Amino acid sequence: MSGIKQTSLSTAAYIPTSVFAGTLPGPYMASAHCLASDFFHPQFKDFCTLYKHPHQLHRKLWEWAFVYHHLLEEGALFPGARGIGFGVGQERLPALFASLGCHVLGTDAPAGVAEDAGWRETGQHSAKLDDLFAPEHLDRATFEQRVSVAECDMNNIGDAFTGHDFCWSACSYEHLGSIDLGLDFVVNSVEQTLKPGGVAVHTTELNLSSNTETVSSGQTVLFRRQDFERLEARLAERGHTVKPFRLLPGMSYIDGLVDVPPYTAEPHLKLQIGEYVSTSAGIVVRRGPA
Repeated sequence: MSGIKQTSLSTAAYIPTSVFAGTLPGPYMASAHCLASDFFHPQFKDFCTLYKHPHQLHRKLWEWAFVYHHLLEEGALFPGARGIGFGVGQERLPALFASLGCHVLGTDAPAGVAEDAGWRETGQHSAKLDDLFAPEHLDRATFEQRVSVAECDMNNIGDAFTGHDFCWSACSYEHLGSIDLGLDFVVNSVEQTLKPGGVAVHTTELNLSSNTETVSSGQTVLFRRQDFERLEARLAERGHTVKPFRLLPGMSYIDGLVDVPPYTAEPHLKLQIGEYVSTSAGIVVRRGPA
């Protein structure tokens, strides 16, 4: 259901999750990347309850919470708002946003691209409306009124997806072929799909091992801090408002754990990808005047 691997209780390490869920007040989502402290914050517990998902120390769950939190904080989630998601796979954010009264277009890669990448077999691609239906969030009739699906090449968004109040993606644009193509997508998502004042929230891979060396092309690229900062400057120059890309040190032992293949269910905040350690990070952008 969630796309997160489960581990049997007999083999899982003890991780203090639900017992301590909601017990760590203070700043929430204050860093642009995934930190253990976010998982024990009351607002994260509230999100898990709203999202109908078990409390879990997994970066994918953090990504969904990051998207929801920042769209909500920016005032983008309101009855009648129009949103578009990119590379939505079979995530439940479209259904969640629809349950809040939004009208949502969930897009994913053209079928041929998804087949070549193997995303369909792993539940990371949606091809029909049924793939996005989540009865725990809203009834079928309301879902069909508020949610629709379409194919979209993220490297060539085109003119058919304009006029939205918000857009989002959760770890998708690192799969577009190169760092430059990923950065171009973020800019295009803002300028081609949003109304003036609309909000974009995107998460992707952050290279924690180096700010110089990285995987810059291929099926999965790893963005460096300098790439985010370059993107932030580029968007600002084009008249858009970007939340500062702040990276804060983690204070929990969990922040120092790195999951290695084969990856576990939790904790899974940082992972080894080739020679680099990576985690999830996000960017929040408000479109400027047209």
